[in-house]
Amino acid sequence: MIVAPERIPVRTPGGSYDVLVGPGLLRVVGGLVKRLAPGARCFLVTDGNVARLHGPIVEGSILDAGVELFVATQNPGEASKNWFEAGMMMELLSEAGFGRDSVLVALGGGVVGDLAGFVASVYMRGVPVVHVPTTLLAQVDSSIGGKTGVDLRHGKNLAGTYWQPLMVLSDTSCLASLPESEWRCGFAELAKSAFLAGDAETAGLEASCEQLVAGDEETVRAAVLMAAGFKARVVSGDEREDCDREQLNYGHTLAHALERELGYGTVSHGVAVAEGMRFAAALSARLAGAAPEWVQRQERLLDSLGLTRGSYDLASDKLLAAMHADKKARDGKVRFILSREPGQWSAVTVEDDILREALDMWRQQGREGS
Repeated sequence: MIVAPERIPVRTPGGSYDVLVGPGLLRVVGGLVKRLAPGARCFLVTDGNVARLHGPIVEGSILDAGVELFVATQNPGEASKNWFEAGMMMELLSEAGFGRDSVLVALGGGVVGDLAGFVASVYMRGVPVVHVPTTLLAQVDSSIGGKTGVDLRHGKNLAGTYWQPLMVLSDTSCLASLPESEWRCGFAELAKSAFLAGDAETAGLEASCEQLVAGDEETVRAAVLMAAGFKARVVSGDEREDCDREQLNYGHTLAHALERELGYGTVSHGVAVAEGMRFAAALSARLAGAAPEWVQRQERLLDSLGLTRGSYDLASDKLLAAMHADKKARDGKVRFILSREPGQWSAVTVEDDILREALDMWRQQGREGS
């Protein structure tokens, strides 16, 4: 029996759609695709792990709806999110005769969603895409808002577009199969959303930590709704990161530098974002007037979610150079999203000498805490 999903609207100049959140949605993918795009052919993009777990249900749903289906399966992991894989996928679309009436269905986590969304945005100058996120991180963050991208040698997501989907189907029953590392990835983005949304959301996440870590279904669903609803509101007001959407980069400047310098896949995105938020919180106390209590509150919540501080043998100058390569840098200066208190943020240009000193301190704290 399918429980009626919750519906979160996203309304942007580039496209309006709904995010559906609830259990059992994998079984209705085909019917919804047929209703949204009658007569379309379906190109399903997934990875090997997700294909084994959820592929048969989604493929059966699409075929049962009478929709022609082609399946492309990628290798799991960030290494597949590159220019070459995007090109190969477009060659497959072309060889199979897919036209502008085709629909791409992205079944998987953030890597699959980013890659499929990018391909959909540029193949034949744009074909529809439906996101079916199967990880907590993708359900609360990456599937919503239309950002697509692939990685280049010099940084993460340096080639990308804004391309809004037809719909996002977040089947929360998929989350039961996630390994612990994927839960932590999602927890980091949940914490980020709560910190930015305000005190009520932060307090709610603090109160539900134990049940959330235990995987309680209702608690998880409520957390997904909180974070997805927050992101939907932000991107509806600022589709292309001209103002408010920039706040969603909280913790990501150091995170992307860590991922690049350690090698993509060496550290999970969520763990890197947690480190980035700790670093940004400390900078916020120094540069944005954040009270020590707010910094400590963030630290405690991250610890409670299993996102404990790590130690990384990376030179501060290397991390600083990676930050300069970040797409958010302006005029050769690194910009950080800082948080003064729950729900209050600012974008601040930070000088290199301050960053180098802060990085040295962060590295020392990591060594002491490990």
